[in-house]
Amino acid sequence: MQGLPSARLLVAGQAPGKRVHASGLPFDDPSGDRLRGWMGVDRETFYDPARIAILPMAFCFPGYDAKGADLPPPKDCAALWRARLLGAFPAVDLVLCIGQYAQAWHLGRARRQSLTETVRNWREHLPGALPLPHPSWRNSGWLRRNPWFEEEVVPWLRTAVAARL
Repeated sequence: MQGLPSARLLVAGQAPGKRVHASGLPFDDPSGDRLRGWMGVDRETFYDPARIAILPMAFCFPGYDAKGADLPPPKDCAALWRARLLGAFPAVDLVLCIGQYAQAWHLGRARRQSLTETVRNWREHLPGALPLPHPSWRNSGWLRRNPWFEEEVVPWLRTAVAARL
């Protein structure tokens, strides 16, 4: 977690992966490189707590499933503390909802049937939230099958981020 009351952007991630859990630095991995690329920011800007707040749905690595994928963040984590911690960021006016768990919490009933439908209908959630797929390498196939994401959403995201920084 990072952030100061002046941050206008909130990165709502899922839970740290094993590498990030060990480093203690959110998005300190190739998925973070991809996310920063989508946002059009460098590491220094991304990790500036006065500009960008980062608040995952859970703070600890939840482990792996039988296929080797990260398990979802435990539901009780966000239920216990998320609303209280969000109150620490009064200037946030855009939440980047990364992955289905962050989308479920932040978008609620406005979330569509699937992550693809939710992200495809990204404009419905503006101005306060932008649903994004997880930037993990595991989603490279999704990105290839959905070129509209990098053609439509990423340019809008870069403009929105630049306006808030």
